[in-house]
Amino acid sequence: QTALQGIVLLPLRAICITFILLLAWLSASIATFCQPGRGFLPLKGWRRRMIQTTLSGLTRTAYFVMGFQVKVKGKVASLPEAPIFVAAPHSSFFDAIICALTGMPSIVSRAENLSTPVFGTILSSLQPVAVSRQDPDSRKNTVAEITRRALSRGQWPQVI
Repeated sequence: QTALQGIVLLPLRAICITFILLLAWLSASIATFCQPGRGFLPLKGWRRRMIQTTLSGLTRTAYFVMGFQVKVKGKVASLPEAPIFVAAPHSSFFDAIICALTGMPSIVSRAENLSTPVFGTILSSLQPVAVSRQDPDSRKNTVAEITRRALSRGQWPQVI
């Protein structure tokens, strides 16, 4: 019976996750379409709310479809309390759970990830701090950008 459940559940889950991923891509595309100051100015108004609510909900739904149920104990620190949110060791796809539970903050990511089909559009909508491994000044520039966003008095979302 377990093998039969797997034969049915695996394709069903794959179809659902693909559909959720396409909805996330569509939402990210709409929210960033004709975005003023693309990447240099924070998303505001309906664009930011759309990213926070839609992508957060879709990410939670995707993990639920995969069989994960996450329960949060305690209260997530607000932007004024913690403009920088540290999550470690951030080495797997579970990092997306943290993003979904904290309201889709900006993240620090490799610059190459932004050019990935579908995922790159979704990642760009989070307005990441892009780290270039080829740039010798990248570490210094990344620290400067994180500091700039943290000191923006709430104009930028939290940075994870």
